[in-house]
Amino acid sequence: MKRFAITLAALAIAAPAFALVPINQEPTIINTLLQGFIGDAIDDNCDTIEARTLRALAELNKLKNYALEQGYTADEIRALVKSKEEKAKGKAIAADWLKERGAVPGDAESYCRIGEEEIRKETLVGYLLRSTR
Repeated sequence: MKRFAITLAALAIAAPAFALVPINQEPTIINTLLQGFIGDAIDDNCDTIEARTLRALAELNKLKNYALEQGYTADEIRALVKSKEEKAKGKAIAADWLKERGAVPGDAESYCRIGEEEIRKETLVGYLLRSTR
């Protein structure tokens, strides 16, 4: 019984070390969602590049499984994905990322160039897109 009490006390002390960061700060989750926002922006601004919807859905499913394996709940995941605030943040970060690479609002070719480059480099953004050129 004494050993059980000691083990329980040790686990109680160690528990905070296993605490998860808030889901909207988990690097893998946020980076993967960012790639989707970037792909969406390219799709929205370039007529010769389309989103691969089935691939995007598959990546979202993989991301959900990853989040669950990390210890996040389905409710936390759903709240993140549906959050208007988080979407706005993600879209703003994606816009900054694209701007850093030369995207100019209203200049479709600048988005197309970035999209074609991502496809050629076989990045996650590129994997989520298809060129019709």
